[in-house]
Amino acid sequence: MTITIEVCVDNIESLQTAQQAGADRIELCSALALGGLTANAGFVQKSLDLATIPLYTIIRPRAGDFIYSEQEVDIMVSDIKFMKLLGIEGVVIGALTPEGDIDEVALKRLMAASRDISVTFHRAFDLCNDPKQALEILINAGCERVLTSGQQANAEQGCELIKELIIQADGRISIMPGAGVNPQNAENIIAITQAKELHLSGKTTRKSAMKPHSTVRMGTEQDADSLITVTCAKTISDIVSATNH
Repeated sequence: MTITIEVCVDNIESLQTAQQAGADRIELCSALALGGLTANAGFVQKSLDLATIPLYTIIRPRAGDFIYSEQEVDIMVSDIKFMKLLGIEGVVIGALTPEGDIDEVALKRLMAASRDISVTFHRAFDLCNDPKQALEILINAGCERVLTSGQQANAEQGCELIKELIIQADGRISIMPGAGVNPQNAENIIAITQAKELHLSGKTTRKSAMKPHSTVRMGTEQDADSLITVTCAKTISDIVSATNH
C-alpha cells in the first residue's frame, strides 16, 4: 500500500526541502508554531512557482480557538477565493460552535467558496464533542479528508479512534493522522489504523546567518533571532522510506 506523506511548512526553504526529500503533498501556512495561520500571497505564489507536487494552504485568520465571527468567516471566504485565483489545489479549513459541534453555517459558506478545489478539515475536528457525528457532517458537506490526532495529544495515542473513524468513513472521506507523526511511529500508526495518508511538519532548527553584533532581540521567544525553524530533510526522507518499502 502506498502512503501519501503530507508535510506542513511555513517558509520557502522548507517547501523545497520537503519536496526534495520525497513529500507527496505540501500544506502551506504561516506561524507554524501557533498551529498554522493563512499564508501570505507572496509565499503562496512562489511556492506554486517552485512546486512539482500538490499544494494546499490553511485558511485560518488568527490563532486561538476555531469559533469564528461572521466577519472572520468573511475573511476566510475572501482568502479561499484569492487562493483559488493564485492556482492553489486545495484548502484546509475548520470552524466550530462553542458547544464543540461543527459550525455548519460557516462550513457551508467555506465549502461554497472552495468549489472546484479540494478541502481538508483540520484538527479543529479533535475538539468536536461527537467525532463520529462530526465525520458524517463533513462527508455530507463534501470534504475530501479530515486531519486528526484521534482527539489525543498525538496521533499515536489516538490510533484507536482514528481506526474507528476510518472504518466508519468506508472510503467516503480520507482520515489522515497527524500530530507527533515521525519515522519511529509511522509504521505502527499505519498498521493499527490502516490510514493511507500521514501528516507531519518534521521540524528542526538551523542557525541564523546573521553575524552577532547587537543584544537587541525581536519578539518574546528565546533564540527567536538566532535559530530558524525549518523542515528536516532526513525526517521526511526517513518517513517516506519507512512507510513506502
